Amino acid sequence: MNFSIEQLLAFVTVYDQLSFSKAAVKLNKHRTTIGQVIGNLEDQLAVTLFERIGRSVEPTEDGHLLYHYAKQTLEQARVFDKVALSLSYGGLESITIACSPLIPVGAMAALRQKLITDFPSMRVNCILKDKSEIKKGIESGEIHFGLVNIHESRAIHSFDATFLGHIELIPFVQKGSDILDMEYTDAVNQLKQDRQFLLKSLVDEGLKEKLLFSANYEEVETVSLIVKFIKEGMGWAWLPKILELSESSREFIQPVGGKESGLRQGFKFPIALWCPHSKQISDIKKSLIAAIHDYVDNVY
Repeated sequence: MNFSIEQLLAFVTVYDQLSFSKAAVKLNKHRTTIGQVIGNLEDQLAVTLFERIGRSVEPTEDGHLLYHYAKQTLEQARVFDKVALSLSYGGLESITIACSPLIPVGAMAALRQKLITDFPSMRVNCILKDKSEIKKGIESGEIHFGLVNIHESRAIHSFDATFLGHIELIPFVQKGSDILDMEYTDAVNQLKQDRQFLLKSLVDEGLKEKLLFSANYEEVETVSLIVKFIKEGMGWAWLPKILELSESSREFIQPVGGKESGLRQGFKFPIALWCPHSKQISDIKKSLIAAIHDYVDNVY
């Protein structure tokens, strides 16, 4: 059946407007042209689509039935056109970036700003996920990029992985806490007694035993909530070292130990950028990597 998109569009528009004249105005065509297009379509289909009643029209029973299929075909054609246009420009209309709660918000803001500059019309969805969720999301196509803690990662996967650097965790307590004036051994003993907050994503990734100091511990979903708890003097936590450079955080929390203290050495976790092997996202990947490197250079 060799009907065209133009014919289907005319059919759907006449159906919606119940008038050849109104459909012609909407499609910026002459009324006679619309009449001819519909007539040709009816001849090709061997079906009467409309009953002509004076200046208006009424869909026939067959017209009612075919309308929904015609509209669906037009919608699919629009999707095809948008995807083809996106491919022709080598980009996507939207992407989803998933990251561990361990990733500093400043780094995510730097990524987003870079993408606004390089891909101003692209929609970017940023979500929090743990490593296993990010892996599944990339494999299913729901996630395009993942910023992942790859500490002791032995998973075999088929997507692209680019090492970005390390995030170091050190212990933070409430600003002005008595622990800050203690010797190393006393400070460690006090931390073992006080309430400890653990970032849940790190627990889910099997790092609980490495980070757990206190038998009195609680799991928390986000770094920002942990910072709030520490600010209120509820306990302490291993947090990204970069927070001591954050004006919004250092006003309320402080790292434990001097430069020579073992507590200041902390734990370092490697971070990688995961994404599918795809030409379509290669330019976006380059922008993300450049943004991360610029962020690290500016911060440190």
